[in-house]
Amino acid sequence: MLGLPDDIRAFLFDLDGVLTQTAKVHAAAWKDTFDAFLRAEAARTGGEFVPFDAIADYDTYVDGRPRLDGTRAFLESRGIALPEGTDADPAGTRTVHGISLAKNDTVLRMIREQGVQPYEGSVAYVHRLRELGLPSAVVSSSANCRDVLRAAGIEDLFDVIVDGLVAKREGLPGKPAPDTYLAAARALGVEPARAAVFEDALAGVASGRAGGFGAVVGVDRVGQAAELRRDGATVVVTDLADLLEGGSA
Repeated sequence: MLGLPDDIRAFLFDLDGVLTQTAKVHAAAWKDTFDAFLRAEAARTGGEFVPFDAIADYDTYVDGRPRLDGTRAFLESRGIALPEGTDADPAGTRTVHGISLAKNDTVLRMIREQGVQPYEGSVAYVHRLRELGLPSAVVSSSANCRDVLRAAGIEDLFDVIVDGLVAKREGLPGKPAPDTYLAAARALGVEPARAAVFEDALAGVASGRAGGFGAVVGVDRVGQAAELRRDGATVVVTDLADLLEGGSA
């Protein structure tokens, strides 16, 4: 009925790219932020400006990760070492925190301007869970998770939310570590082996595999089914409606 093994009793969803159509907004915000930084670096050092790739760089270094981790990973890929800085740094400061804050400002502006649309297939799937009395959670690296859910009109569909704010408060490492998903399963009172993880990010499916979850559903929005399977997906679909219809890839 739900496209997964019958012993799955809890359902844990990533936000961006699984529930809401915000992954492209995040990719655009990262590109805007990193390109501004990289141009300034090229001017400062006399080096070549090589722009951020909103597909390859986004998928490899930042998608699904906590914001600071994504900033560090991309900078490391370019051989750039910056001071960490602090949350008190003005957005755009030449620090890991400063770049990360600039990205956050940009994505919030884009969300305000563009709004947030949920994926209809995902909303239908969650409504089906509620009809069946099955618990669900949102597990997101984003500190803006509740704002996005509220803007999409789906905040009330979930029993538990484990977001970037919860992870920071409880000292939980971000994806690809499994800790945030494990925290959501605990909050729902379900063992990982009886819970399913739904992810579109490579780091996210890796966290599902690392946590020993009973099913890891890779949601392939951008044509990376093979990579999702490689990193931990046990089932790959293009939309959660496929599971309701009995299909999978």
